[in-house]
Amino acid sequence: MDGLAGTSSRLTWAVHISTALLVALWLFPTLGLLISSFRTADQISQSGWWASMFPSEQRIIQRAADPDEFRSEDGDKFIVSGTLFAPGTENEVIAWGTSSRQVDAYRPGDIADLGDGESMRVTADGFYSWRGNDEQLSGRGQRIFVTAIAPPEFTLKNYERVLLSGDSTDGMAKAFFNTLTVTIPATIIPIVVAAFAAYALAWMQFPGRALLIASVVGLLVVPLQLALIPLLQFHNGIGIGKGYLGTWLAHTGFGLPLAVYLLRNYMVGLPRDIIENAKVDGATDFQIFTKIIVPLSFPAMASFAIFQFLWTWNDLLVARVFLIDATGETTVMTNQIVELLGTRGGNWEILATAAFVSIAVPLAVFFAMQRFLVRGLLAGSVK
Repeated sequence: MDGLAGTSSRLTWAVHISTALLVALWLFPTLGLLISSFRTADQISQSGWWASMFPSEQRIIQRAADPDEFRSEDGDKFIVSGTLFAPGTENEVIAWGTSSRQVDAYRPGDIADLGDGESMRVTADGFYSWRGNDEQLSGRGQRIFVTAIAPPEFTLKNYERVLLSGDSTDGMAKAFFNTLTVTIPATIIPIVVAAFAAYALAWMQFPGRALLIASVVGLLVVPLQLALIPLLQFHNGIGIGKGYLGTWLAHTGFGLPLAVYLLRNYMVGLPRDIIENAKVDGATDFQIFTKIIVPLSFPAMASFAIFQFLWTWNDLLVARVFLIDATGETTVMTNQIVELLGTRGGNWEILATAAFVSIAVPLAVFFAMQRFLVRGLLAGSVK
């Protein structure tokens, strides 16, 4: 009875578990990226994002203030005092030391004897006092190795630095608008062209129609990398290389086979009676296409728009080939993140923020249009 229609399969539980695992594999890294984008560099380096809601232990190396500038007399000696933490922080010192070999030699409030009457004291709130004679308190400040408990801290400064900074090294604002400039036309143009082609292949009779359909299916398996250099040479030959126009046309050419294939399959599945009745009423092919086919084919168009938008937004290869700009005026977000990796490989808070800004728009587009995705992909599979 397991094979009869309407009965439940014994492997349903396996499907559910597999789906849950796939969701978790996508959700956890995205959630971690979001949380890391609001954390400081110190917290990212000391603990994982899953521990962001709990106090964390941090190792900090600080120097006392410049003794030549900040020392003051204290009886027959001099003293340099200050705080190890920035104002407003609530870090708590649990151990400290003056040597890299013994970073936790002292407890808060202990007085470290540095020899010849020189001493150092650090309290739990990070306040330090460094005492010594005139010769001892000179030159560079004494190094202090601190082990502290830091409370959870979240900040918007990462987003201010990424989105509002005018620095081309950190700023993503210009790259964000450059990516929109590439993505929106590169999504709309292939849909418009493919819609006309799909209608012709689905409902119009002309010589070579079957050959064209076979050619479209064959183009689906053509590697993108195979056509990059010849296409770039062609663009340079006609004067549209190294600019937005060449990039739009490249994305259009690479996306058209799938667009035509999806839309044609969907349009073939539309009721024939509607088309024939419209022709009997005197409607032209253009009127049938614009007033009947396009509204009914919106799910398939939205389905392809999701794929094309995601591919174009996340593209790096085509942008690096067709948007060659030494000044950075046309740099897209994927290329900007690569530059951040090259120049700021240690600033993980900036990289996390830039990466999440890059995926935020595709996520919004996907969730806004995902209800059309399955309908568009399954179009024409069932009669």
